[in-house]
Amino acid sequence: MTVKELIEEMKLEIVAGEENIDNVIKGGYVGDLLSFVMSHAKEGNLWITIQGHINSIAVATLLGMSAIVLTEGSVLTEDAHKKANDEGIPVLSTNLSSFDFICKLSSKGIL
Repeated sequence: MTVKELIEEMKLEIVAGEENIDNVIKGGYVGDLLSFVMSHAKEGNLWITIQGHINSIAVATLLGMSAIVLTEGSVLTEDAHKKANDEGIPVLSTNLSSFDFICKLSSKGIL
């Protein structure tokens, strides 16, 4: 599945990195502790988190993640928005909690 397909299927808002929504999603990872994400997430993962700051973009770039989904209406900071666009990391948003978002992904057979 591509990020674009995920956006359409899950009715997500595109916050940044729109030019790379053709990235292929190869799996998923949920977590908010950056050091733990760095040591466990994998390249091509869709990262589900509440962390909307510049360090999240750095982690996603370092690992080569396909996109970030900010849950619970979390907001991307201004510097993170610029960095996401510069690095080509799609950042998406939902008002659902991380748990509810994952349940919805699962119920639709996504990932």
